[in-house]
Amino acid sequence: MNEPTGRLAGKVAIVTGAGGDIGRAICVRYAQEGARVVAAELRAELAEATAAAVREAGGEALAVPCDISHTAGAEAMARAAVERFGRIDVLVNCAAIFGTIRRAPFYELTEEEWDACMAVNLRGMWLCCKAVFPTMRAQGSGKIINISSGTAFWGSPQFLHYVTSKAGVIGLTRALAREMGDYGITVNAIAPGLTLTSAALATTPREYLEQRAQAGALKRPQHPSDLVGAFVYLASADSDFVTGQTLVVDGGRVLW
Repeated sequence: MNEPTGRLAGKVAIVTGAGGDIGRAICVRYAQEGARVVAAELRAELAEATAAAVREAGGEALAVPCDISHTAGAEAMARAAVERFGRIDVLVNCAAIFGTIRRAPFYELTEEEWDACMAVNLRGMWLCCKAVFPTMRAQGSGKIINISSGTAFWGSPQFLHYVTSKAGVIGLTRALAREMGDYGITVNAIAPGLTLTSAALATTPREYLEQRAQAGALKRPQHPSDLVGAFVYLASADSDFVTGQTLVVDGGRVLW
């Protein structure tokens, strides 16, 4: 087999939520850049589908079905990566509840809805960071990339639990960057705009999608392919001195 080439050659990358459109796009692009990919996903069939897409693109992938909202699932994910590939260089925290969230005024949300959103979108992210930390610390290097959302900056009515969870990701990213810097680990976040995934298309009115597409400096819809370059940058050596930052990738809808 030829040695892999690309900006991520020789790297091992875990992507949670790998069965979604954005997670799958990241996995495939990482493989094209030379990384070996661990596709972590709650649903086994989606994890396998993403791993198959990576292999079709000429890469090497391991599908890991797991529930990252619990310690056991996050630790099993990290353990599987090390057992198969021997190291963990990159963690992309892409897993999140979005398409199944009920939109409602804040005073109608239930405790159960709030807790379910936080369990995956925020607690699960923290648990995954904890799970990969021992390996990255031993290596003296690592890249953690968390997915926030543009909604954390401009707010989205009747979506309080989701927006709050994604705002929390920014604080988590900044605090973890401070704690992990001594070990050579960088922690950054990417905040996408409204992206045309299958979940967004199934749950968002077309008029709203069209409105958001015209709201930015670049007046067109955002697709998963628009995000992957930023994920490659933050996983590569080009960003070795960048940490604690949140990069908004939304075509100029949020300017800050």
